[in-house]
Amino acid sequence: MVAEGALLWEPTDEIVARAKLTRYLDWIGRAGAGYEEVWQWSVDRPAEFWTTIWEYFDVLGERADGPVITGTMPQAEWFAGSTINYAENALRRTEGVAAVFVSEDGARQELTWAELREDVARVRAGLVRLGVERGDRVAGYLPNIPQALIAFLATASLGAIWSAGSPDFGVPSIIDRFKQIEPKVLIAVDGYHYNGKSYDRSAAVNEIAAGLPTLRATVWIPYLSAVEDGRAPQRAEPAPADTRELPHGEVIGWEGLRAQSAPLEFERVPFDHPLWILYSSGTTGLPKPIVHGHGGVVLEHLKSLSFHQDLGEGDVFFWYTTTGWMMWNYLIGALLVGATPVLYDGSAAFPSAAALWRIAASEKVTYFGVGAPYIMASMKAGVVPEGLDSLRGIGSTGSPLPPEGFAWAAERLPGIPLGSFSGGTDVCTGFVGATVLHPIRAGIIPCRSLGAKVESFDPTGEPVVGEVGELVLTQPMPSMPVMFWNDPDGERYRDSYFDVYPGVWRHGDWIKLNDDGSCVIYGRSDSTLNRGGVRMGTSEFYRVVERFEEVADSLVIDTGQLGQDGQLLLFVTLGEGTALDERLERAICSALRTELSPRHVPNEIRVVPGIPRTLSGKKLEVPIRRILLGTPVEQAANPDAMVNPEVLTHFRP
Repeated sequence: MVAEGALLWEPTDEIVARAKLTRYLDWIGRAGAGYEEVWQWSVDRPAEFWTTIWEYFDVLGERADGPVITGTMPQAEWFAGSTINYAENALRRTEGVAAVFVSEDGARQELTWAELREDVARVRAGLVRLGVERGDRVAGYLPNIPQALIAFLATASLGAIWSAGSPDFGVPSIIDRFKQIEPKVLIAVDGYHYNGKSYDRSAAVNEIAAGLPTLRATVWIPYLSAVEDGRAPQRAEPAPADTRELPHGEVIGWEGLRAQSAPLEFERVPFDHPLWILYSSGTTGLPKPIVHGHGGVVLEHLKSLSFHQDLGEGDVFFWYTTTGWMMWNYLIGALLVGATPVLYDGSAAFPSAAALWRIAASEKVTYFGVGAPYIMASMKAGVVPEGLDSLRGIGSTGSPLPPEGFAWAAERLPGIPLGSFSGGTDVCTGFVGATVLHPIRAGIIPCRSLGAKVESFDPTGEPVVGEVGELVLTQPMPSMPVMFWNDPDGERYRDSYFDVYPGVWRHGDWIKLNDDGSCVIYGRSDSTLNRGGVRMGTSEFYRVVERFEEVADSLVIDTGQLGQDGQLLLFVTLGEGTALDERLERAICSALRTELSPRHVPNEIRVVPGIPRTLSGKKLEVPIRRILLGTPVEQAANPDAMVNPEVLTHFRP
């Protein structure tokens, strides 16, 4: 075990001097100010802070003379009367490499700024020919390939609204998402490669199109067949056999969409005009369609990528993600700060657990981001990252990273800070994270993000420090949703975040804030363990259990209900050739009792073939708890929103 809070890295004077945040502090006249002092100013005077972000980054748009913020949550409005366009700000550069694409099979493509701008202009003209106008929805059923980036930017340039799903999503899951937003155009691939295998999705595209009666056109990218034939996917036209079953609307290929050259133009739209629609996981009912605005995303990503990831021109940014996770939207935000995003389509562990580290080395990545499970898997697999001479920072998100993960990275990559970040799809950014001005301590998130007034509330709604409470935001942020789609009176939006503390955003995570502004995230508060009246987060539980080499994955559930004690059940997936014998069971229980408390000892340990996870890799704690309390499997979780729905039946009571 690594002690929580153990010091692993400290910034040198040189690092502090060249930091993007240091330059900003000097620009606003706060050179030498402590971070907490600046954070306090950013949340106490949000209008002043966010105005400096617009001015410091010279955001392209028309800023109105009115107030920066009016109203309070959940009706707060930012920069009323101002106009802006995300794509215009993302495509303002003209020279150098804009983006790099790498696929699992070794294919690689560079897009210069000039090429990216030309492709966006061509696809924009193609969308116009298909009848796409401001406010229309364009849906992408796409892996993390250049066409996804180009199609999104073309959509945004028109003031139309983008929404995407990864082709590893099941058909019902995609229809559940896209049918709610009534897209006019669907852009889809015929298949994809993953983990050394090919997956044909042409039949799935037909089904999806059949379920979307508002479609006027389907744009077909023969990604799978083109690669197998040795052709560039963007230059190939769909074969008639692939498309004849599409039920309605025009069908064209990607090359047909981008056939005509055109000037690159941008429709400036109101600050809160919808940019894209992201979705909640959809594990228990229809996914919530979360709408973010052009202006809020531009300002937030400029601030976060520059000051918290320390990214700027000349940097190469790689975060492992699919188009179905908000981190794709965050990754491509690198364009806003002039950095080069690396788009990767493939498995994180093919041909080995070191796959992503090798990409980071070969592409000379300066900032490398992954989900916390990948760092822990690298540690367990004994991965030795090499060739990372360009690397200046590592990011971890998706779930809490235990102190051992921090320590492994510090040992394997000395001198490179690992910052853990936590936020969500809801705001497409992190509420809490790191900067290169902060030391890195094992298991600790160094700071609250600038402009994010994160607090910890006890059950009575009072702020607490030094103890675990509900993560809340008591001041609005520009990248909060402008609305949920098809929620005209805002009821669904209010119920999602403001049902517990009126006027205060409750995020649904347990957090402990420390005196110095650092914090620890303990997992979802709606999956709390409550033993003998003591609330416990699940992350510290997993930290102990998954340290055992025999345990590949785990899930802990407390079946207690209000006023009624339940059982604490531990489910484990074991490594190959391992059995849950009496020795291992005793060792796990002893470790939990000694390192946490007697309350953490489970009533029972059960072996299951897999731990249920969402498509973005999160453990399904709440749905499994419902199943254990008697909810039928088919009502407790949506299998199409899961990576491995076949394991659900193993959790029946």
